[in-house]
Amino acid sequence: MLTLQLDDFLLELKDGAIKNVGPSNKTATAKLFDVDRAEAREFGDKRVKLVFEDDEGSEIQIALFPEDVRSIAEDIERLEGDSRVFE
Repeated sequence: MLTLQLDDFLLELKDGAIKNVGPSNKTATAKLFDVDRAEAREFGDKRVKLVFEDDEGSEIQIALFPEDVRSIAEDIERLEGDSRVFE
């Protein structure tokens, strides 16, 4: 299940073209639940792309620098030792 929350978001549709309306202070939050597939792969010369997909075909891709990937890996290791999730 993919959920999107868009704040201060307004688009104009005119003659088949989509145009941003208003200031560029928009924010968005995307959440993907019930992930069926997750993978990590190279993205360009300097980043790692994490790809998550559910059984409905919804997908989120995140490109991170290696130091951010290492930080997440450390967080997961810490959870493995401290959390009920990994029991």
